[in-house]
Amino acid sequence: MSDAVLVIEILSQIQVALERILRRFEPVDSIDFFLDTEEGLEKLDSICMQLIAIGESLKNLDKVAGTALLNRYPQIDWKSAKGMRDIISHHYFDLDAEAVFNVCKTNLPEMLLVIQQMSADSRKIDP
Repeated sequence: MSDAVLVIEILSQIQVALERILRRFEPVDSIDFFLDTEEGLEKLDSICMQLIAIGESLKNLDKVAGTALLNRYPQIDWKSAKGMRDIISHHYFDLDAEAVFNVCKTNLPEMLLVIQQMSADSRKIDP
């Protein structure tokens, strides 16, 4: 598999994960929902798993395409996105539900749009 094809595949995986998170986040109306209900805790857990997958995929993207690819899309704080993966993976019991809530509400819709653009741009280069 060529690097260009692998980049498109990784971007596709990130897009699917972002769409899954945003669907799961739809009924979440507050941080309390995450913390005060069993359903909320399950959503928080499942969203965190997808955030880990996204962070890991972003790290893989850097390995395959180099850091220049993400640098062409500076509207997203890629370092923080990759760092969130590390925090969730290594400090899960110290997880800040408010941070996850804010990321889902504020950052992920824009990240989805940028990932879609990156995918479209990558397909133009290597159809």
